[in-house]
Amino acid sequence: MVQVMKRDESLVPYDLDKIAVAIAGAFEDLEEEFDDEEILDDIDDLIQQWPNPIISVEEIQDLVETALMVWGYYDEARAYIRYRYKRELIRKNRNEAEILEMIRGDNEYWRTENSNKDSKLAVTQRDYIAGIIDTDLAREFIFPKAAVEAHDLGQIHIHDIDFSAERTYTNCCLVNLEDMLQNGTVINGIMIEKPHRLITAATIASQIIAAVSGAQYGGQTITLTHLAPFVRDSYERYLEKYMEEDLTPKQVELLAMKDTRKEVQDAIQTLNYQINSFCVARAQTPFVSICMYLGETEEYKEELAMLIEETLRQRIQGMKNEAGQYITVAFPKLLYVLEEDNISEDAPYWYLTELAAECTAKRMVPDYISEKVMKEQKINPNGTGDCYPCMGKLSYSSCKIV
Repeated sequence: MVQVMKRDESLVPYDLDKIAVAIAGAFEDLEEEFDDEEILDDIDDLIQQWPNPIISVEEIQDLVETALMVWGYYDEARAYIRYRYKRELIRKNRNEAEILEMIRGDNEYWRTENSNKDSKLAVTQRDYIAGIIDTDLAREFIFPKAAVEAHDLGQIHIHDIDFSAERTYTNCCLVNLEDMLQNGTVINGIMIEKPHRLITAATIASQIIAAVSGAQYGGQTITLTHLAPFVRDSYERYLEKYMEEDLTPKQVELLAMKDTRKEVQDAIQTLNYQINSFCVARAQTPFVSICMYLGETEEYKEELAMLIEETLRQRIQGMKNEAGQYITVAFPKLLYVLEEDNISEDAPYWYLTELAAECTAKRMVPDYISEKVMKEQKINPNGTGDCYPCMGKLSYSSCKIV
């Protein structure tokens, strides 16, 4: 049996009816009706006698053009050539219809593809257009044909295929916020030096989150531990301020702590506002998780506890929408680590776990990580266990920490 090799090099059974449809399409362009069965018989004979068991689509089209001209259908042969060219253009621009449907809002998939994106915004539409084109490039030139076919059949899922063409992109990452805050960093060619108080550090952290989000696909995780040293910096600044007043040492400490707590509140609020108001290069709020792990520090544990407490309190409250109603925001995701210092009622930071439970009851966050279990499962080359921040996912998906 003769088989036809398609343009993607897949093989399908030879079907004369498909040739008849193509010829009829060319005749329709001339407002004529095709009903010459003899031409079809000649074409069928040529294909059945083809020297190889496999014939390509292009070879069949050449035979059709020749047959039409031999039978005196010169205008029709030219119309078939135009029809063939038009079909080729359609194949090359097969994304055009999908793009136009997305722009017009006619495509339900693109209207609901991501609850974190507004498909009516120009920046979102540009992101989707890039994704449509990238998907096509990935299917044609990056992934093996067998993998693409398995993806289409639902046997496997190629994750983030719409970003696969950008080989420079990385996937989900754990951001080294400590290094960038303590030693400075560069964003868009501008040197950002080490901050000297918490509110500035929180603002810079939000800018780093936005920059990372625009330079990769997938999510990212930061840890509040990296902000904890700046809580102490702010407290010491307030101490110096009140020491200049005619106050007792106790009054100085109380007032400095009061101002520090207000700055912690402002810093976490700034971080929340920034994250949820950004519309980054991917046309959405940054997909970011914040880890709250007391075991990451001994030196700044009290400062870290202040940050964790405020983060949980603000998430319990929620954020106002355009109507002024408090709602549950999707980001940042929160990761809360259960450990010896917060797991039992007599633990010093049990009050944080109570807050986390209240937050879970009202806002369905944070996600919980067991330090004990992770250390049992994540054994490092030294033979000891590790506990570290991971990705807080809205749904399951493959990811890696780099």
